[in-house]
Amino acid sequence: MKKSNSIGFIGAGNMGYAMVSAVIVSSLYKPSDILVSDINSESIKKIKKAFNVVSENSNIKLFSSCEIIVLAVKPQHLLECLSKIVNSSGFYDLDEKKLIISIAAGITIGQIESVLYEKLDYNSQKNFPVIRVMPNTPALVLVAMSGLSKNTHVTDKDLKNAKNILKSMGKVMEFEEEQLNAVTAMSGSGPAYLFYLAESMIEAGLSLELTPKESVALTIETLKGAVKLLENSSDSPEQLRKKVTSPGGTTEAAFNVFEKYSTKKIIIEAVCAAEKRSVELCR
Repeated sequence: MKKSNSIGFIGAGNMGYAMVSAVIVSSLYKPSDILVSDINSESIKKIKKAFNVVSENSNIKLFSSCEIIVLAVKPQHLLECLSKIVNSSGFYDLDEKKLIISIAAGITIGQIESVLYEKLDYNSQKNFPVIRVMPNTPALVLVAMSGLSKNTHVTDKDLKNAKNILKSMGKVMEFEEEQLNAVTAMSGSGPAYLFYLAESMIEAGLSLELTPKESVALTIETLKGAVKLLENSSDSPEQLRKKVTSPGGTTEAAFNVFEKYSTKKIIIEAVCAAEKRSVELCR
């Protein structure tokens, strides 16, 4: 039976867990209005214990019960999972509108439509608007940066509802779908770039005979402070960098090494490589 103001999550992994946490903390949904399914029983136990949400063994029952469905399964399983729902008994009897939100990386709106709309006429397709989202792992601590794209059936109300869900776990920006590959390379993979920098700084501290505790603390607090300054300053990153870099000083000595190895060029090439791979995965 359909519940008013209900949301269903097919997939209870890390990102599904983060989204459930966010919509509850922000009071967008009550736990009793959140349905969750997952093939992994341990994931279901974990999310039920944490949030007291409703578990559902049948994806088609979850699909039919909710107004908004978040597809949070692994990308390699999403289309098969969706196909099973579409081909389940009763799917074509559904006459209520369902907003479909996919967070599966590399699965395009067109691929989702090819399964979801296979046997639907144009008017029936309007009942299943699709939004594709590229979130990132800081969603786990409610500071995500998400990019979204929509198909032609998404209304202003649908878009507002999706953005409210995503804003509950951080910030969101709207893009044309072809731009999501760049979003993936920048913010989707981006946290790993910063983790790599942190990893390197910590190892440098250890080589300078700081203790692990000291090296970790110095690295994390320095990165946090730099990001905070970047957020609150009217200066560009380049201007802020130059303010720290005194002629003949310690920072300049470090940047002489960065420039020797063309570090900025390497970073740009790496992000572009991530974007290229994202394009390949979407084919």
